[in-house]
Amino acid sequence: YFMLLATPEQFNGPTELDELIDDVVLKPIVKQELLGRVRAGLRSQSLKIELERSQQELQLARERMLSREKMSNLGELVSGIAHEINNPITFIYSNLTHVQTYAADLIELLRLYQKQLLNPSPEILEKQQDMDVEFVLDDLLKIVNSMRTGSDRIRQMILSVQDFARNDRSGWQLFDISDGLENTLLLLQHRLPAREGRRDIKVIKDYGNLPQIECYAGLLNQAFLNTINYAIDTLEISSQELAQSKSVNFRPVIQIRTQVVDSQRISIEISDNGIPINEDIKAQIFDPIFMSKTTGEGSGLGLALSYLIVVEQHKGELKCFSEPDQGNKFRIEIPRRHT
Repeated sequence: YFMLLATPEQFNGPTELDELIDDVVLKPIVKQELLGRVRAGLRSQSLKIELERSQQELQLARERMLSREKMSNLGELVSGIAHEINNPITFIYSNLTHVQTYAADLIELLRLYQKQLLNPSPEILEKQQDMDVEFVLDDLLKIVNSMRTGSDRIRQMILSVQDFARNDRSGWQLFDISDGLENTLLLLQHRLPAREGRRDIKVIKDYGNLPQIECYAGLLNQAFLNTINYAIDTLEISSQELAQSKSVNFRPVIQIRTQVVDSQRISIEISDNGIPINEDIKAQIFDPIFMSKTTGEGSGLGLALSYLIVVEQHKGELKCFSEPDQGNKFRIEIPRRHT
């Protein structure tokens, strides 16, 4: 007799018989011995399944470790580039402050000359008309102001990148959640303006009066980045699908809300008003090997790393909620202090 320990799905025909045989039982056999052989076979099968599961978990752990190493190397590279950019942009920004002051003084002086010079020569009048002096005087300060605003924005972006890189190499430290979210939004600013098939994404911020928390700041920033990125991806797809319905005037919105839960925990909620994530996707959304059908991309590593950071490394909670006509919400809860 041959003993098979297999499910019906595993046994598809006689050709697979050899591979599925677990033991050979000779007749006659004592009942107790037969039961013992069956139990031993079941234990062997259970150990085999457990081994396969352990191998899968080991592979996932290896992929996570490689991903973190790549992210760390990328962080160092980006930090170095940001430092190189920061030097010249700081020089430009500082000098534009002086240019702004000089331009204002020169314009004021020119206005005084215009008042004193009541009868300018034909040559001066012709030059004024050719260059449209009034427009130039009015536009000059606007140009300098816009250059200063642009360079200041570049400086803030560089500071955010450097803050990300610096925090990523730090251990447990006190951290301001609101600052982390603001830096994250600044890095994702390029994804928010309107583009073909989508209106601009409005971000509503409702920050509570949070105390500083003890955490891995760089890792939490990464979790925020991944989660907000997923919300943006969802709104991209929702805009495309709802655009086909002319009766729907869809305005994409992301809302970020923070609050104190109790004396031990704080929460961060990142919501979007996109099409609700279906239950099948939601059940696997934090699985590293899951390919999201909603975004058409691997939600996978991004949200899985967020889950790893929040749940495993900070002993917190990361949950996904979705309701019809209410969009989606990711809720992060983390302890205020490391224990």
